[in-house]
Amino acid sequence: MTRLVRIRGVEIGAGRPIAIQSMTKTDTRDVRSTVSQILELRDAGCDVVRLAVVDMEAAEAIKKIRGAVGDTPLVADIHFDYRLALESVRNGVDKLRINPGNIGDRYRVKQVADAAKERGVPIRIGVNGGSLEKGLLEKYGGATAAALAESALNQAEELSLCGFDDTVVSMKSSDVFVTIEACRLFDQKNTGIPQHIGVTEAGMPTASVVKSAICMYELLRAGIGDTLRVSITGDPVEEVVAAKALLQTIADLNPRAAARGAGVELIACPSCGRCRVDLVSLAKKIERRTAGLKTEKHIKVAVMGCAVNGPGEARAADVGIAAGDGKALLFKHGSPQYQVPEAELADVLLREIASLL
Repeated sequence: MTRLVRIRGVEIGAGRPIAIQSMTKTDTRDVRSTVSQILELRDAGCDVVRLAVVDMEAAEAIKKIRGAVGDTPLVADIHFDYRLALESVRNGVDKLRINPGNIGDRYRVKQVADAAKERGVPIRIGVNGGSLEKGLLEKYGGATAAALAESALNQAEELSLCGFDDTVVSMKSSDVFVTIEACRLFDQKNTGIPQHIGVTEAGMPTASVVKSAICMYELLRAGIGDTLRVSITGDPVEEVVAAKALLQTIADLNPRAAARGAGVELIACPSCGRCRVDLVSLAKKIERRTAGLKTEKHIKVAVMGCAVNGPGEARAADVGIAAGDGKALLFKHGSPQYQVPEAELADVLLREIASLL
């Protein structure tokens, strides 16, 4: 079992529920836009939000952002300039994501480690296939799984030599199977260091969800992974929605996934020529408005478009609709309740979901 790491009010490792992470796509120096996106991510169910800190202005902006987002845990993503890490810690960040290999010599790394230790700020060592050390690339002939794992081990040791062990590691490649193998190799070393898992540069939503699902399924069923991110080119809220769906799907394989599998699971038909309501818009609205609901229950909601599979799926859900021509029959706990006009479907479904919380 990995050791416990605290990121403000979120605990990871040591058997705790798997935490969902995402990253803002805004310019961190734009405080208003960044705060707005953080709050949107939090409302969608994101546990930890990472920010790109590209210069001192961005590091200074963290102070205002911190004051505007309550207790939402914030991670500063730092590369190259150790002073940005020091300023981010001073301004209230809850975790650092660095690559000690590109921060500089041990004197600089130790300054970061000492500042983080003093404030109780953990550090994630982020190793990516696109930014491996030259020596490891030469040793292994490329960004192999073994190279990624060795880099993470070396950098964890570097921080340990600086007197810092409140660490998390991530080893990510755009290649799903290299990522899986790197995480397995690191896990076999029994360091006790929690792992943040995910596929980097995973691409557009469809490709990203496929790659992430394969990677995380393999790792989580093996008990590897304490936090995760589904990296999507686009709206970061979609990353959170995808992560929650993934954890709900594999809840039976991993008790820590089951702990995050609570909430609304949406079952929706793909729609076809038989459908006589705008099912796609309805499903999207329900998905968005239920993403961040706080509940310890697992509530299954069915949004079905016609009489073929609709009634059966709706009966099997906690609440659901089977649509007809401009209207739908609402089911609750297996029993038909009443008909609802298309214009009222979203509001009625959300009200019925709320009654189950």
